[in-house]
Amino acid sequence: MAGSSDIVPRGWHQRGYLPHFDGRLVTQSITYRLADSLPSKVIARYQDEVRDEPDDRRQRALRERIETFLDAGHGACLLRDERAAGIVEDAWRHFAGERYVLHSWVVMPNHVHVLCSPLPGQSMPDIIRGWKAFTARRINALSGRTGQLWLEDYWDRYIRDGDHFRRVVDYIHANPVKAGLVKEATAWRWSSAARNGDG
Repeated sequence: MAGSSDIVPRGWHQRGYLPHFDGRLVTQSITYRLADSLPSKVIARYQDEVRDEPDDRRQRALRERIETFLDAGHGACLLRDERAAGIVEDAWRHFAGERYVLHSWVVMPNHVHVLCSPLPGQSMPDIIRGWKAFTARRINALSGRTGQLWLEDYWDRYIRDGDHFRRVVDYIHANPVKAGLVKEATAWRWSSAARNGDG
């Protein structure tokens, strides 16, 4: 069986309704969400709404609708529990510097954003799979629940340049403010903005 360092990155590929980019040493913005945060009928409606958009606009338009829906706080929002949010943040920080460089993150009540760069020999899909599996076990135990915690898929965007990197960091840090959870980014405890004192 090939080791993770032998894995050939898949480049652009699609699974479900989300496109993915898997490449070595590529900084990526990752979003994943709780399984109950966005009903499939809502996704289907949004897909229908953006069907006639030009190709270069369609995914962005879909993403904007989904992010607005998520920010409204639908579903059980298990990550509102500080202990659950801490489990997610600790999972990211645990292998930071060993498997990836962790640049920026935020834990929202029903979804998360993380900006990171996989280190040599590491695969972004494997990293995300590890985060989800570990946190699902811990949060399910904490909540006294069983079954699927995270939606299987995730949203990823590779970072094109320094300006794009800064915009993504700003977006991640501003997400709790945009969602009306706090007035300043540094006030949201489960964010790199709070850790770094960067608003």
